[in-house]
Amino acid sequence: MSNKTKFRWALLFLLPVLFLFSQAQADDDDNPRLALVVGNSAYSYVTPLDNPKNDAVLMAESLEAVGFDVMLVTDASRDELTRAIADFGRKLRDADDDATGLFYYAGHGVQSFGSNFLLPVDVNLSDAADLSLVAVPAQALLRQMFSARNQTNIVILDACRDNPFEAIPDLNENGLAEMKAPRGTFLAYSTGPGEVALDGVGANSPFTSSLARRMSAPGVPIETLFKNVRRDVLEATNGVQTPWDTSSMTANFQFVPAVMPSPAEIQERQLWETVKLSKDPIQVMLFLRANPESRFAGEARSLLQDLVSSEMQETASSSDPEVPAPAPAPVSVDPSDAERALIEAARQAGTADAYKDYLDTYPDGHFSELARLELQTIERNEPRTDPISEPIVPVAPTPEVTAGESSGGLPDVVAFNAPLGAGDPEIATRSISDLISASPRFPPIEGLPEAAWKDKTCASCHQWEQANLCTQAKTYMNDQTRAVTKEHPFGGVFKQLLRIWAEGGCQ
Repeated sequence: MSNKTKFRWALLFLLPVLFLFSQAQADDDDNPRLALVVGNSAYSYVTPLDNPKNDAVLMAESLEAVGFDVMLVTDASRDELTRAIADFGRKLRDADDDATGLFYYAGHGVQSFGSNFLLPVDVNLSDAADLSLVAVPAQALLRQMFSARNQTNIVILDACRDNPFEAIPDLNENGLAEMKAPRGTFLAYSTGPGEVALDGVGANSPFTSSLARRMSAPGVPIETLFKNVRRDVLEATNGVQTPWDTSSMTANFQFVPAVMPSPAEIQERQLWETVKLSKDPIQVMLFLRANPESRFAGEARSLLQDLVSSEMQETASSSDPEVPAPAPAPVSVDPSDAERALIEAARQAGTADAYKDYLDTYPDGHFSELARLELQTIERNEPRTDPISEPIVPVAPTPEVTAGESSGGLPDVVAFNAPLGAGDPEIATRSISDLISASPRFPPIEGLPEAAWKDKTCASCHQWEQANLCTQAKTYMNDQTRAVTKEHPFGGVFKQLLRIWAEGGCQ
């Protein structure tokens, strides 16, 4: 079975899955999300706290950003806190069964006889027996949420910062007690049962800071999210505080659903992965031809350059076993300079006759497949998208100084934007940056038709700009006997000036 056939079968299998996922995501987007967020800092009769109000504001903003309808209450008295919980329960009961309810509380909280209490800012207590009269039982909140019979509820308590009633008998236990989560509920605590959480040295507690930061990550299940928060808090508190959670949820929940790629994106990736694994330059060229604007086009062009270069090097090695293969480079010495000059001339001309000339001369040449593809495109009157971005033509060996030019005294320093100061006046009075956009003075290879180089700019042939030209110039430093003596569109002196420029750091 061909790769293309396999892919079609895989796509037929995936489409129903994609439909179900997109339908589930759409349903999730339609489900109401309701939240009550409470932050109590300004206590009148017990120790005030710096961060709960800040934490509540941060959490409200974070929940609104992921689609929750938020009721925000700060520095609430007992009556205000009780009324807010009752209103929240009513809204949740009025919503659909598939609604998500979330309650967040930051502030003082205590436990007594295994029950947890949230402390309003006006709490004033001298006897443990009065706790249920001046504080709000956490179970009252759970009953309100459970009465809605909705599918998913989340309770987050950042409420164990210290015990403000340690001096009162029967109220000297730290932290909150473990609570049983009603069906469909996820319970999260900023620290473990009986432990104390830190208020934080900044504007927010370490627990809420991490939760707010991570909440917007797409596709993260709630269980994984709070596991990541736990790691963050352990690191931020040097292992002193360990967040804790328990769950009786029966449905999956993500604060932000995963973004599923479209069928077209999946098809494009699958096709590219198949082409890439083939390591076939023709398949890569065909991919680029069919998908010139693909997000994988850059990777495809890079791979094509590597594959063509590798094939050239293998040819060079097999033709002369005693000559070691050259180090990898963008352009290899094989095939012959004449063949590369002819295909480059065809690429520059862009005509059917030019590609036919190449194929007539080299029917099984290194670039024959490229030539046939280009010829086919031209004959079909399709847009040309040459997948090879770099010129194929090498520079041919010629004497160091071209006839008619004078080397003069070479300078010690050459700058990119300063006159070169050597060679004949046409070169000496101009800078490298000027010459980039100038027309070549000599053919880069002997016998190359004028149509391929005359009245063109070197930038259009070589994609010259300072960084690329610096890379080229550095090769002249490493191999002066071979590279510097090769011909150049501006002559041999210019190449020596490039070497001096590279030695000075291409400034």
